[in-house]
Amino acid sequence: QVQLVESGGGSVQAGGSLRLSCVASVYTYRTNCAGWFRQAPGKGREGVAAIGLDGTTTYADSVKGRFTMSRDNTKNHLQMNNLRPEDTAMYYCAWGAGLAGGRCTVVHYWGKGTLVNVSS
Repeated sequence: QVQLVESGGGSVQAGGSLRLSCVASVYTYRTNCAGWFRQAPGKGREGVAAIGLDGTTTYADSVKGRFTMSRDNTKNHLQMNNLRPEDTAMYYCAWGAGLAGGRCTVVHYWGKGTLVNVSS
């Protein structure tokens, strides 16, 4: 069973930055897709970013140019710059397969989430 643990969430003002990290219990090469999803209060879960084994990345239109995803042997990271109040959400790490539209199209494992709060 793969375990994913997120960290790096917090409270920042608009325009600030945060770096989220996701630590996996196994090497990241064991998953075709590593991604980040988010869920704002009262809304559904949406894909934010995803990265494939070859380093190919995909981002949601709402975060393009502001968020950057990377991965290494046991972690993946989401660098979030120029944060906006609408980025406020619980952010979840995910492992799965397929990359499209800023997400892994199939998710096999989820982390428990880390909270990001952006104030205006």
